[in-house]
Amino acid sequence: MKKITKAVFPVAGMGTRFLPATKASPKEMLPIVDKPLIQYAVEEAVAAGITDMIFITGRTKRSIEDHFDKAYELETELEARGKKELIEIVRKTVPKGVNCIYTRQSEALGLGHAVLCASHIVSDEAFAVILADDLLDNKDGTPVLKQMVDVYNYHRCSVLGTMNVPRPETRSYGIVSTENESGKVQRMTGIVEKPKPEDAPTTQAVVGRYILTPRIFDHIRALKPGAGGEYQLTDAIASLLKEEAVLAYQFDGVRYDCGSKLGYLKATIEFGLRHPETGADFAAYLGSRFGAQDKPAKGEKK
Repeated sequence: MKKITKAVFPVAGMGTRFLPATKASPKEMLPIVDKPLIQYAVEEAVAAGITDMIFITGRTKRSIEDHFDKAYELETELEARGKKELIEIVRKTVPKGVNCIYTRQSEALGLGHAVLCASHIVSDEAFAVILADDLLDNKDGTPVLKQMVDVYNYHRCSVLGTMNVPRPETRSYGIVSTENESGKVQRMTGIVEKPKPEDAPTTQAVVGRYILTPRIFDHIRALKPGAGGEYQLTDAIASLLKEEAVLAYQFDGVRYDCGSKLGYLKATIEFGLRHPETGADFAAYLGSRFGAQDKPAKGEKK
């Protein structure tokens, strides 16, 4: 049984919701405490047994390549200063045995087009797609992509990571319909992109984790461009459904929408509270700042 060893990271987007921070720096390089979003995504992939990381990049994304490259000058400087722990942190950015591959998406033509840009590298293998904006956290259990790989290994078909959302929020997601209404693994019967709440078939939303069979590339190629000339991955999956099984998997874990300011701040607080260097002091600060509403923070007037 052939293992899934390749993951595609579409990182060519402009990150307009975080301007001006993303004017010259990729949104995927925004840090959650001391690691950029893209590193959390890569670490999740490594935990799932992925060895080939395929980054679909664009202009202004060079810092992602630099981040996962060997930093000779930095390592030399740290070594000269005797900073052994920091050297190890730098070297572990890319674990041994992991390959980083970069290819350009010359135009912003949608997620489907970004995935298609990896077709010549993926070839005829099943593969994962990870959107770094969606930080999926299962701190005390199996990482989400590993959960999905296990589901794929058992069923041998495409798997989409899903979660239930409030009905008013369906307009922000791809929404699936399924044969059965219960269970963590459900066979899909349809998928629709950003339906109005009153039109949504369910409240089960797709978030940024996919395992796809290579047949998806044929279905992307057959798409007609939609609004803005974009090729939507959702439309290709809807077409794929007509010829092979696709599963919706309600994963164990918490999703932080780090493509939004609020989701990014929530993730920063959560990961800051558990970080070994900052957790205790950060918790104490939050307690003193927000623990009692009638108690002013230091330097404030009541």
